[in-house]
Amino acid sequence: MPETPKRPRRAPAPDARKLDAERSRRLLLEAAKDEFASKGFAGARVQDIADRAGLNKQLINYYFGGKEGLYVELGRQWLAHEATFNESSAPLDDLVVRYLDEAFADPRGTRLLIWRALTDEAWSDGPEDREDLSDLRRRQAAGELAEEFEPEAVMLMCYALVAAPVAMRHAVGRIYGLDPDSQEFRERYADQLRRVIRRMAGPGPGPAAPPGPAESDPATEPARHAPGRARG
Repeated sequence: MPETPKRPRRAPAPDARKLDAERSRRLLLEAAKDEFASKGFAGARVQDIADRAGLNKQLINYYFGGKEGLYVELGRQWLAHEATFNESSAPLDDLVVRYLDEAFADPRGTRLLIWRALTDEAWSDGPEDREDLSDLRRRQAAGELAEEFEPEAVMLMCYALVAAPVAMRHAVGRIYGLDPDSQEFRERYADQLRRVIRRMAGPGPGPAAPPGPAESDPATEPARHAPGRARG
């Protein structure tokens, strides 16, 4: 019988190629986040990242230029996401709890920071890497943070308060007697964190004096000073 001629393979449409590339990048980034969070930058292997993503490891070089490129891209993604909830208009306690909620929702980012701190991985000590404390200083000038506190210390304490439930999950069980993933623990801890941050506030502006009459009026004088009446 005559052999049936094979149809030529059609090249994927540009839109299909774009969607496939976006899917591959997304899978690799998710897999890298899992591996880095579990093993740190040095311990994560390119082959393990590719296997977890179900893709060829050559795509890591193709899309990101290697393992370090993946790590850097994860940092860029975090900064873009952070910009969606880090609002300077939010009260400081609310802002810190937003970071806590992010750590609860996806603890991998916090674990990445812990690995980085423990192993000094991928650190750059240039001046451009100094933490921006301008927002804390602005809040301090507005009285939201007492003058006795150094913004540097407050920033460091906020890091620690947010990371503690992720870094010391076993301690949560011993101290609270609760599962660190339970809603009860998360709500109680968030409430306490708010209270701690609010205690750092400086003295607010004093109450405004009530408007007094233009002239002393004997008829109203006893009423204004009657026992039990709140004074302005």
